[in-house]
Amino acid sequence: MIAGEDLHCQQASGREQYRVTHTHRTVTDSCCSLHSNRTGRFVRTKAAFYISTAKMRGYSEQPISVASQTQERHVWDSVKKAAFILGSGLFVFAAFRNTVTWYLQLFWGASGDFWQSQWVKAHGFFQGNEWVLFFLGTMVIPTLSFWIVNGLLLIVDATGKPQLITRYRIQRGRNDPVEPAKLQQAIRTVLFNQFFLSLPMVMVMYPIMKWRGNPCGTELPTFHWVLLELCFLGLLEEIFFYYSHRLFHHPVLYKYIHKKHHEWTAPIGVVSLYCHPVEHVMSNMLPPMVGPIFLRSHVATTMLWFSLALLLSTISHCGYHLPLLPSPEFHDFHHLKFNQCYGVLGVLDRLHQTDIIFRETKAYERHTLLLSLTPLSESIPDSLKRK
Repeated sequence: MIAGEDLHCQQASGREQYRVTHTHRTVTDSCCSLHSNRTGRFVRTKAAFYISTAKMRGYSEQPISVASQTQERHVWDSVKKAAFILGSGLFVFAAFRNTVTWYLQLFWGASGDFWQSQWVKAHGFFQGNEWVLFFLGTMVIPTLSFWIVNGLLLIVDATGKPQLITRYRIQRGRNDPVEPAKLQQAIRTVLFNQFFLSLPMVMVMYPIMKWRGNPCGTELPTFHWVLLELCFLGLLEEIFFYYSHRLFHHPVLYKYIHKKHHEWTAPIGVVSLYCHPVEHVMSNMLPPMVGPIFLRSHVATTMLWFSLALLLSTISHCGYHLPLLPSPEFHDFHHLKFNQCYGVLGVLDRLHQTDIIFRETKAYERHTLLLSLTPLSESIPDSLKRK
């Protein structure tokens, strides 16, 4: 009897142990399943978060490897193009170095003889009056250059003729011809900026340049030094213009200052100086003035630099992509879209990615030197909109 009870107790104990073990396994499996479900949900939630964030930032849902490969391919294409251009330039320069150097020296004058003699004559004619020489070089000659070029463009803008020029218009159907009242307002504003803002700033610039060095010395700089200076002046202007220009696109400053310049969504040449007085001082005058002051440039170099800066600004605003002239597509697109292409050279726009939209357009494909008589708007037309 006792043995039977012991056997019964052992069986009961075994069943209890089985229940405990089975319960433990069930709980363990449930916990693992719960953990697995929670982990899966967490991973899926986290993945969804990153995907939605990427969408908000404008990225596609393609794998990172594909996107990175695409970006690397674009960078590599840019590098190859730059290498081809530089390599071709070096090859041509090496092949024709002696001839090119001879012609450049002839233009500048062997050892500066020709231009040096002209400068000495001008220096003597004004009896060494450095203020007059500085005023002529930094104000009169650049201003005359500006109005000679813009005078020719204004004839086309005001009449819409000849068709030989208007066929190169970037924005077809705009300013063809320009409204007379709007054009007169632009000219009045430009004249005000030149005579009541540019002139006083040039007068202030002279004593600063005099303090920095001898801007009106009787000896002209060498041709090679002038070329080197122009490169540095262009880079300095790019830096100061880009950031001052982008600053004026801040909503507060744009509303009260920069909006005036953007009244022209399809710009013309004279509009390059059509702006609010504050903008004219900060963006049109200071960026090109900083370089000559910093480099202690001769007034002859400053005269050449100011004239080139005004000419390039006119071309970038003219609205015509003419053969053999720098492309105005970059800045014309800025007037069209406002928040793209802030700089002059495009270097800082590429660095800060403020030309992304521009690089996806046909205008970017047309942003090149036109070497034929066929307008790029015809050879590279805009894509037809789907109905």
